[in-house]
Amino acid sequence: MKIRKQLLTTILVSALVLGAQATNAQMTPEATTLYQEACTAEHQQDLKDAISKLEKAIAVSGGDAMLYTKLAGIYSEIDQYDKALENYKKVTEINPDDAFVYISIGSIYENQGKYKEALTAYNKALDIFPEYKFNYYNIANVQYQLRDYNGAIKSYNLFLDTYAQHAEARESLAASYYATKDYTNASKQYQRIYDKNPESFKNYSEYGISLLNTDNSEKAVEMLEKAIEIDPENNSAHLGLAQSYQDLGKNDMAYEQYQIVLQKIPNLNTVRLDYANLLADMSKNTEAITQYNMYIKAFPNDINGYKNLAAVYKEVGNYDKAIENYLVALQKDSQNIELKKEIANCYHNKKDYQTALKYYNEILTAQPDNLDIKSNKAIALHALKQYDEAISLYQELLTTKDDKTIKTNLNDALVSRGHELVEKGDNTKAIEDFKTAIKGGYSDGYVYYGLAKAYRAEGDNTKASENYEKAISINPDKTVYSAEYSDFISSLYTPKVNIDNTDNKVLPTISLSMDNNEQNISSAEKTPAIVKTSNVTIKQNEDFIAEGDKNYKANNYDAAVKNYQDALQLVPNDAVTLLKIGNIYKIKEDNTKAVNFYQKSIIVNPDYTDGWFNLGLAYANENNLIESQKSFEKVISLDPDYNFGYAYYALGKALEHQGKKSDAIKNYKLFIKHNNDKDMINTVQAEIKHLQ
Repeated sequence: MKIRKQLLTTILVSALVLGAQATNAQMTPEATTLYQEACTAEHQQDLKDAISKLEKAIAVSGGDAMLYTKLAGIYSEIDQYDKALENYKKVTEINPDDAFVYISIGSIYENQGKYKEALTAYNKALDIFPEYKFNYYNIANVQYQLRDYNGAIKSYNLFLDTYAQHAEARESLAASYYATKDYTNASKQYQRIYDKNPESFKNYSEYGISLLNTDNSEKAVEMLEKAIEIDPENNSAHLGLAQSYQDLGKNDMAYEQYQIVLQKIPNLNTVRLDYANLLADMSKNTEAITQYNMYIKAFPNDINGYKNLAAVYKEVGNYDKAIENYLVALQKDSQNIELKKEIANCYHNKKDYQTALKYYNEILTAQPDNLDIKSNKAIALHALKQYDEAISLYQELLTTKDDKTIKTNLNDALVSRGHELVEKGDNTKAIEDFKTAIKGGYSDGYVYYGLAKAYRAEGDNTKASENYEKAISINPDKTVYSAEYSDFISSLYTPKVNIDNTDNKVLPTISLSMDNNEQNISSAEKTPAIVKTSNVTIKQNEDFIAEGDKNYKANNYDAAVKNYQDALQLVPNDAVTLLKIGNIYKIKEDNTKAVNFYQKSIIVNPDYTDGWFNLGLAYANENNLIESQKSFEKVISLDPDYNFGYAYYALGKALEHQGKKSDAIKNYKLFIKHNNDKDMINTVQAEIKHLQ
């Protein structure tokens, strides 16, 4: 703010009038004549003669306050401030209670830049004549120059209580609020000035930045754009406009404004934090990292640089660098719980659950009721296979809030512990965990697979079989389930079949859901059991199958089924023989049994394309088009060229009957691509034309 020199004409005239009333009676006639001649000379701008006559008058009169005041005023006019002050001080010796003399002294000191001396003089005048409210303006101006902005604010407000329309004082008050970063009051004062006279308003930059800092970014943009229009080199306005655009989500426009300033002032490090934040918001992560590092180099003690840099590294999955920077920030603010949360989260995401637990425990010491941290701690315990503690914590959390994710994780932990208990031989407790998980909504086949193993170990073959079949029906692609089920079936026919069970089975994958959508995985594939069959058994099996084939060709279907079933007692995991029984029931139009045996054929051999294809046809006969579609899609996934493309044709039919014409046409065209039967191709082309 530029402080303007105040004209004291009114003040001096008042002083002279008052002085004349007090001293004319003492002034000699000769001194009075010289005083009048001096006034005439001053009026004629002959200031040298005026000074000469005043000095003579003082010599004749022996000293008079009015003469010294007049002489001091002329010396001030010709900028001989020291002589002016010398004469004003003589006035104060004669008349120490003349407030206006002290105001004149303060004005001289102010013009000399001696603001402390000026403030002393103005305050002396205020003590003598507190009713003179204009003096608050003088005091406020000097306080502003001394950077006593709070004092200036108080004085400007006292002045404006009397002179509310004084534009310069209000502008200075706004500038004082702005200097103390009291942007709320600054924006109110600037708005008042702008609303009163928008044509002469000039503080667009300060007003805009005040608006920006009071969350009025839209209006800030309006003011800052005007500031730049008036002065394109106003860097503060460019930066304020950049931040306003940034707040409004106009990142490209914000980026442009930052570039304008940084190209002119490449070492302007004070803005790099905001600029880096913008780059991070724009997913310009490499550039953001560079800017954060430049900011940290310039301001190594500001934890925001390290914290925000860490956040970018975390975003790109570089958890080691994220942790490194979070730890630097934590060293500077060791009690910052939010930093500990971020560090714990990074260790969790990089699957260093043990270290994550350390930070979770520290956080819970400070925030024992933080449910999110408790939940993540439970997940870490779960991932570390500390199932008892994890389950206990999940259950505690569910007493506080009903949360789907926590329920899911609790069920996962119960199932995992159940499998662990089965391996340890504690089948009763394992069954209890599995049933609790099912009751809680766990629906994956893994829980039924666990139940099957537990019941099998307990010798309850009926329940074991039921749960194996349930697991396989839910997860038909899990070959470990069907392989072990085959092993189980084979074991029921011992000693004809010798089973070699492997003990080093590993639990399958369990996914744990975190609050921040991270997943923690701890698992491997399970090794299927190996079935060993003797040469004698194989020969007997082949004989039964040959007899069955013979009866099948002779249409002796019941006898054929008996032969095939005898063969299966010897080799129960023979997918082809199971398929043959299914085909017989299909011929006999017993679709339910046909489906049952086709399903068994793909259980023992999940990659058996004939089994899947015939299962699809059986489902189609039942008008179960969805399952039919899935079966044909499975055939194609296993063998796209199966049976010269007839899987595509069958799939097309299933889709057509569901009203999915475009998908049907797509598969009919794929059939044509794989098939060489011209008659069939013509038929399918006609069907495509009809659908189109």
